[in-house]
Amino acid sequence: MHMGMWGLAIIVIVIVSWLMYRYLAPDSWKEWTRAGALQAFIIAFYAEMYGFPLTIYFLARFFGLDVAWTDGGNLWEQLFGTPAAHIVAMIIGYTLVFIGATMVVEGWRRIHRARREQALMTDGIYARVRHPQYTGLFLIVFGEGVVHWPTIVSVIAFLVIVVAYTLLARKEEQTMLNQFGDEYRAYQQRVPMFIPRSVRGVQQEEP
Repeated sequence: MHMGMWGLAIIVIVIVSWLMYRYLAPDSWKEWTRAGALQAFIIAFYAEMYGFPLTIYFLARFFGLDVAWTDGGNLWEQLFGTPAAHIVAMIIGYTLVFIGATMVVEGWRRIHRARREQALMTDGIYARVRHPQYTGLFLIVFGEGVVHWPTIVSVIAFLVIVVAYTLLARKEEQTMLNQFGDEYRAYQQRVPMFIPRSVRGVQQEEP
């Protein structure tokens, strides 16, 4: 199993944390609070993946999961009894992570250009969703912490992160309304908050 690899866990935590603060840098103490929830997810998730498989132990202890300790420690592998389950989950999960990371980087690049120009960004990826960085973040956490390597902590943290960053997005939108007025209001009517219309399969506008 992937346990006891604390050196690797620390390296991964440092790298992922640096990337998080590089592309999702908080601007206020409230944003730092939400970033703290994401940081807690990163630490707990990779500590369990490479250090101590708490979820596997918990399910074995309290729910009688028949654990093969020679396996890789992935929950899907344990539940389905085959490494193929882990491989499938890894492929799907990393695909979501890649898509999410692309959205975060592209959103970061465009929003910084808009801030320099003091303009409202509505083209490119911002023509698909109003908060591509947060959509990307959700995809990354879901792909890695729910699909690829689900743990009790990562599933709960995913829900907390979605709620926290949804509230943050609404707060940011109020600021944008104060700054851009009807221009941003029209943008809200035209473009969904997180999920592109082509994915949702519906054409109704958000209120």
